[in-house]
Amino acid sequence: MKILGYITASQAAKKWNISQRRVQILCSQGRIEGVFKLGENWAIPSTAEKPLDNRKKEDKVTE
Repeated sequence: MKILGYITASQAAKKWNISQRRVQILCSQGRIEGVFKLGENWAIPSTAEKPLDNRKKEDKVTE
């Protein structure tokens, strides 16, 4: 099923160069504006921006 103006999590993953699972997590957390679920699939606006990665990263100490 294709809805005009929306892409799937798989398509968003390729567009943003991240995993499909990460896109699904971002959708479920409400981090992507305008998403909604169609059955088991997420519908993501094709104009949606990739959210910033707010996961904490440890500082690496190099000596």
